Amino acid sequence: MSVIATIMNTATGQPIQKMKFERMPKPWVSLNLESGELVTADRVVVGKPAPGKFITPVEVWVTPKTAG
Repeated sequence: MSVIATIMNTATGQPIQKMKFERMPKPWVSLNLESGELVTADRVVVGKPAPGKFITPVEVWVTPKTAG
């Protein structure tokens, strides 16, 4: 079962993009953003699902070198 995570910018707190992973991302995961930049996760946050929902929110926090 795949996991859809929101990639978040550590500096601004704003979401950058959504990304699909085949497994739960590890805290040291490296990934390419849509801009082509290679980033490493600062942290991975797994939230609680909303009442009556099955999907758990997952956030991968990264610090991109480029602005925006």
